[in-house]
Amino acid sequence: MKIKLPKLLKTVFKYMLIVLLGFITYVLVITAVAYIPVNTDFEACTEDCVDVYLRSNGVHTDLVLPLTSELKDWTTHLDSKKTKGGKTGFKYVGIGWGDKGFYLDTPTWGDLTAKTAFNALFYLSSSAMHVTFYTEMIEGERCKKVSISKAQYLKMLAFMESSFQTTASSAYILIPNASYGKNDLFFEAKGRYSLFYTCNTWTNNCLKAADMKACLWTLFDKGIFYHYQ
Repeated sequence: MKIKLPKLLKTVFKYMLIVLLGFITYVLVITAVAYIPVNTDFEACTEDCVDVYLRSNGVHTDLVLPLTSELKDWTTHLDSKKTKGGKTGFKYVGIGWGDKGFYLDTPTWGDLTAKTAFNALFYLSSSAMHVTFYTEMIEGERCKKVSISKAQYLKMLAFMESSFQTTASSAYILIPNASYGKNDLFFEAKGRYSLFYTCNTWTNNCLKAADMKACLWTLFDKGIFYHYQ
């Protein structure tokens, strides 16, 4: 005997199928484009270089730079004495961009709420810069050193600096009482996180701006690290 489904139920199944197919297509596309390289002619610098690091916590990527150099003294904007630890003497600074709600309200995945996720994915939240100070960098699977020219480094700096919100006096705007540990700070940022522009998209775009190897487009850290194996 043939079972006739109510018209409403058929409509529900139809839209569920459309959503499922759309999601599958989305996943396939974002996976594929992450493996399409740009700046394929990039070669690591061998003389008069600046060493930068690609660093990931398994989800989110940062770019780690010299805290001070002849090209940029980050301490004029980023004061490690304002961290909970209040220490000085750091050699490196890690800089990343992301959704403010994710950063401040979700220190671990266990703290993630549906509201925070929805706001982040659908362009309803503001963004923040996360700054972490380091005394040393240890290379590994989630930390890759890349030597670049000074010209490339200046392009990277320009991209990063343009992501910070600033006051009329060009000072970065600190978000008070916000940190993950003793050696990090948060600042107000420009731009908005979305389903199509994540923290890793920002990092990837920073690499592109510096004429370094990068993905055509990516949402995840694995796409970036694939090009630096």
